[in-house]
Amino acid sequence: MAKTDIARRVYNHTWKLDPIVRSLLDTDFYKLLMLQMIWGMHPKVDATFTLINRTTSVRLADEIDEGELREQLDHARTLRFSKKEMIWLGGNTFYGRKQIFEPEFLAWLEDFRLPAYELSRRDGQYVLSFPGPWMYTTLWEIPALAIINELRSRAAMRSFGPFALDVLYARAKAKMWAKTERLKALPGIRISDFGTRRRHSFLWQRWCVEALKEGIGEAFTGTSNVLLAMDNDLEALGTNAHELPMVFAALANSEAELRQAPYKVLQDWQRYYGGNLLIVLPDAFGTDSFLRDAPDWVADWTGFRPDSAPPIEGGEKIIDWWRKKGKDPKQKLLIFSDGLEVETIEDTYKHFRGKVRMSFGWGTNLTNDFEGCAPTETDSLDAISLVCKVTEANGRPAVKLSDNPAKATGDEREIKRYLRIFGEKGRVEQLVKV
Repeated sequence: MAKTDIARRVYNHTWKLDPIVRSLLDTDFYKLLMLQMIWGMHPKVDATFTLINRTTSVRLADEIDEGELREQLDHARTLRFSKKEMIWLGGNTFYGRKQIFEPEFLAWLEDFRLPAYELSRRDGQYVLSFPGPWMYTTLWEIPALAIINELRSRAAMRSFGPFALDVLYARAKAKMWAKTERLKALPGIRISDFGTRRRHSFLWQRWCVEALKEGIGEAFTGTSNVLLAMDNDLEALGTNAHELPMVFAALANSEAELRQAPYKVLQDWQRYYGGNLLIVLPDAFGTDSFLRDAPDWVADWTGFRPDSAPPIEGGEKIIDWWRKKGKDPKQKLLIFSDGLEVETIEDTYKHFRGKVRMSFGWGTNLTNDFEGCAPTETDSLDAISLVCKVTEANGRPAVKLSDNPAKATGDEREIKRYLRIFGEKGRVEQLVKV
């Protein structure tokens, strides 16, 4: 039996607050990869990130105490990368590559700190934004979302006694383990944890990661959470996100530049990274328009991550495009990651098995599925659709169209302009749950 470290426990109890984010590595790996490219190629670009609650029925400012939120955000600003973390980043192998992070970048990262934030309340919601240089504000996205989601969970559980909490977590563990057993029955499946942004809590995400590691063995390929990857000797996974094409598009000086923005991103990315890191995220302005105008060299990339289209429909569209480009889909990779339920994973796996290589990035429904687990009736533990998106770059509005119009973000006039340029083909509205 493991010995309880009483001194550590006593030390932790002396904290003025219980920090939700205790390390700058408690973020998704793609943020660090993108940050290196931003630092190296776009250090003078400013970018504002803004919290967006798509579940408007949930009034976050009524559920979460503003003082507690400020304390957690302020604590995150005190964090620095530790010597141990810097050694691990500099010496570890990622995606089969040693020293993926340049020494000059790591030297700059040693002194990194999260910049100031702006917080107010409006109509029951928090107005939270992070303005400043892109190479600083980009790292606010993940901790900000993790803080708000965990504060909401804590508020919902505040009235629970020790036995009620015991029942809650026992039910959630049984629910998650039942999913694990279903996934284990799928030969050759590849599952990774993508659940940091909207997790119930850090401790719960850690439990889920460790349970998957034991429960499905080699089928569990790793986690997007860099801290959990380091602590559990797992692969840190992730490539790039929508913010890159969104910023590039916002900075475009003509319609021609705007149309080319998604491909300019890929060209810049390829200068820094290659091999398994060459994954295309095609839906920032619509997958149909991306595939319609994509240069032939895009077909040489390792794979695609269809994010906001229905997985089977979106995957088939990409496979058809590969075939038209003379590529064998069986040699390509599809990474599915949008709001995956275990049923969606099963259906998608069965549909594409033998047609293409595939992997699943399991997010919110892995790390924040407490529906029906509370001993008293409540929906305050249900996950909500909360994002932190880039909304401005160098003073210009940033836009995301998405394959699902319900996920579009940005100024309405700019959205209409983007739709005129990129087109609406293939965009189908679906309910956004998480």
